[in-house]
Amino acid sequence: MRYFIELSYNGKAYHGWQNQPNAISVQEVLENALSTVLNEPVAVVGAGRTDAGVHACQMFAHFDFEDILESKDLIYKLNSFLPRDVATSKVFSVLPEAHARFDALSRTYNYKISTVKNVFNYDYAHKVHLPLDMDAMNAACQILFNYKDFQCFSKVHTSVKTYNCDIKEAFWSQHSNQLIFTIRADRFLRNMVRAIVGTMVNIGLGKIKPEDLHDIINSKDRGKAGTSVSAHGLYLTEIIYPENIKLED
Repeated sequence: MRYFIELSYNGKAYHGWQNQPNAISVQEVLENALSTVLNEPVAVVGAGRTDAGVHACQMFAHFDFEDILESKDLIYKLNSFLPRDVATSKVFSVLPEAHARFDALSRTYNYKISTVKNVFNYDYAHKVHLPLDMDAMNAACQILFNYKDFQCFSKVHTSVKTYNCDIKEAFWSQHSNQLIFTIRADRFLRNMVRAIVGTMVNIGLGKIKPEDLHDIINSKDRGKAGTSVSAHGLYLTEIIYPENIKLED
């Protein structure tokens, strides 16, 4: 049987989601916990590959197991074995061909910028000392909807068949002393959100104009876009799947 597992994690201590030979990953600790609880080797496939230091409020992965699992008991045991910065919340059975990565309809990220020095969010929001023009940044967001090819925001030397992404939502909002960028799309390129935010910060600082975004995107040149902002301000917040992949609630 195939199962989906929903989890969240604080990415500070991890070198991203994906297993790596010489660094600790979220995938590794989840597989170790599942293998211990289920008493056999278990491999998981994640919905995406968050970078080192990136957090996830909601992440999904799938795994296969021969027997029927009792969800509440498994979650309790998993959370007992997992480190304190990784938590599971749901396990549910899905269709045998369901895939955590390829069946996702959309993914949503938030990026948090702190406008003041705050000792309590130092590791969880990017600090920008100078005032940012949020109206200009939101004007730039509207330009994103005119395009599909976002090669200019992609990490170079990455093996993808296409740089096309369908951005469904993008906007900045203010919450007290934080500016939060929300972006939702069917897929994202490596480093894409952090590169977009870095470019938006340049717009907010008045270094470039919102309309300059047209030339940046059309150039397909990573060097034309802004510097990628730090990973610790980035959060994967939601992944949407078709309802019909579930076998049970």
